Amino acid sequence: MRHGGKILSDQLAIHGVRRVFSVPGESFLAALDGLYDSGIANIVCRQEGGAAMMAEAYGKLTGLPGVAFVTRGPGATNASAGIHVAMQDCTPMVMFVGQIARDQRDREAFQEVDYRAMFGGLAKWVAEVDQTERLPEYIARAFALATSGRPGPVVLALPEDMLSAQADVPDTTGPLVELAPTLAGVAADALDWIAQAKRPLVIVGGPHWSTGAADDLARFAQTQGLPVALGFRRQDYLDNRHPNYVGDLNVGVNPKLAQRVRDADRLLVIGSRLGDIETQGYTLVDPEAPTQSILHVHADADELGRVYHPDLCVTADAVSFIRAMSRLPACGTDWAAWTKAARADYEGWRTPQQSPGAVKQEQIIAWLSDNLPDDTILTNGAGNYAAWLHRYFTYKGFRTQLAPTSGSMGYGFPAAISASLEHPDRTVVCLAGDGCFQMTLNEMSTAIQHGATPITLVMNNGRYGTIRMHQEKHYPGRVSGTQLANPDFAALARAYGGHGETVTEGAQFAEAFARAQASNLPAVIELTIDPDALSTGTTLSGMRPP
Repeated sequence: MRHGGKILSDQLAIHGVRRVFSVPGESFLAALDGLYDSGIANIVCRQEGGAAMMAEAYGKLTGLPGVAFVTRGPGATNASAGIHVAMQDCTPMVMFVGQIARDQRDREAFQEVDYRAMFGGLAKWVAEVDQTERLPEYIARAFALATSGRPGPVVLALPEDMLSAQADVPDTTGPLVELAPTLAGVAADALDWIAQAKRPLVIVGGPHWSTGAADDLARFAQTQGLPVALGFRRQDYLDNRHPNYVGDLNVGVNPKLAQRVRDADRLLVIGSRLGDIETQGYTLVDPEAPTQSILHVHADADELGRVYHPDLCVTADAVSFIRAMSRLPACGTDWAAWTKAARADYEGWRTPQQSPGAVKQEQIIAWLSDNLPDDTILTNGAGNYAAWLHRYFTYKGFRTQLAPTSGSMGYGFPAAISASLEHPDRTVVCLAGDGCFQMTLNEMSTAIQHGATPITLVMNNGRYGTIRMHQEKHYPGRVSGTQLANPDFAALARAYGGHGETVTEGAQFAEAFARAQASNLPAVIELTIDPDALSTGTTLSGMRPP
């Protein structure tokens, strides 16, 4: 006989879980007891949003479901931001939520929430486990669903009396073992299709990627001579130094790459949903009357034809498809001039545009790109500061970028903590805005407690820069709700027990970064950014009418 918490922890171990992220609550005491001697590390966080984002980052890093434990009511609502990130980023994740006792339902008991209603539109599956003996069944299904088709988050609610009850039940056998399809015939047909193009473009994104897939993509692009664009915040899917890499389809997209999407006659879309960011609000490819022919490859059959009606479609994960494509001989069509021009457009876009102020973000990012080890993991949340990273950093290997395609502020710092715990031997750098960092900076004590050592660069311009840019565009000169009164971020890092410095001149940065690395502590380098710098090509003074 085992209590539910012990059954739960045993199932997690069987499914290969090495680390969970939690904020403790009395609603799942039995689960905490089960974790006590399970061998599974419990990373105790400071707020459930941070815990969920750390679990999501773990899912991105490993391809295995990240696991979070949160308490009922406010704990679950706090964690919903991380669930939304996992859903839009197609990241496998399982979140366990403590729940009121079963005999108190529908009385609006203390912190009672209907989690099926709350998370129904945010997660792939939401369930509540009513019987202790069915825990292995529910957990096995949760892990299978989190990783199948289009990966995503699963939420399991755990009534506290169910968890503390005893049951005699066998364990499940563990994760599903699937044989990967060869897709040789499908790949040959796809190559025949793209061979008829005069102006082709390959767009790669979505889930199911790996180091091997990045190598396969590089081989396929070089063999066929095709230009490859990567989806929003999937810049590490192909070494950016590859001669066939032509840029990424992000919020501040290279205008020449955007035009190339419009001009393409055939799009081979692998893994990506081809969402509104990649298509600039569905303008680069018109859903109603696209000028490009589309071959769409996606793991979720329900995604095919959902927005765009492709000429051809393939239900397959991107890894299996690109493996098959990489093994085909050259089709013989010559796209050398088209691809070379697209690469030249990318190289031109990377030419630094000078921004105002003594600390220039384009110089900071260029220094990082030139000096960090190739396997450095960079994380960021949301804000205009990220545009400099997307434009000027050269990603050199797979799983060196952790960033939310959902555009969730506050993500970068907890993701960096998770990455540092998973890869303590690698450099981890978080890029954050002053507004973005303050949403989750309380997780600094989590980093201190558990030995994570990310280096966070806080771009401090004293405002919510993205919103201010849009405000100036639509309501020029009428500043409302976008100014920030900020702390001394370096002093705050030191107060937590970390390393902190402030950089007011660009020339100070390299030595400050070296000291941060040498500290072997979670470090914060605050960079004083001129408020006039709004984006990589826009200044506040330039936006205001004379």
